[in-house]
Amino acid sequence: MGKQVFQGRYTTETAGEEGFVVFLIGMRINKWRAVHKWLPVLRAMPPMIKELYTQKDMGFLDMENFFTGRTVLMVQYWESEEALMDYARGKKHRQVWKKFYQLAGDTEEVGIYHETYLQKPGQFESIYGNMPKFGLAKAIGHTEITPQTISARRRLKSHAAAKG
Repeated sequence: MGKQVFQGRYTTETAGEEGFVVFLIGMRINKWRAVHKWLPVLRAMPPMIKELYTQKDMGFLDMENFFTGRTVLMVQYWESEEALMDYARGKKHRQVWKKFYQLAGDTEEVGIYHETYLQKPGQFESIYGNMPKFGLAKAIGHTEITPQTISARRRLKSHAAAKG
């Protein structure tokens, strides 16, 4: 999360004609004592995240990390479904995926998951009050709430109107 707090109420910018992708990815430690199974999975993520932040031309916009007990969750924002799929088929990701299945693919000690949501213009809205840029606002930008965007219904209509 950024350091500068934006006082007041903000919403996200429109997301262009194509929209964007929200990608949830993470892991769950099912057996704490099986460190040799879950630690390599946990360690596999930082090099991929570094690659995403240093090679912005791949379509990755931004992400947030969350750790809760046994579960790690990353919420990623991508320019398009195609950009996400291209990365998934890329060399670094394929190497990590192969290594995961060699180490823990057929065990119950560690689990992995992902969910992909295609967000079309006019089908999302957001609000941030007295917050640093966070989540989608950090990924695609934010703007102050106006009379036209004062409510969730109006923000949805505003995004739909921007769609054309």
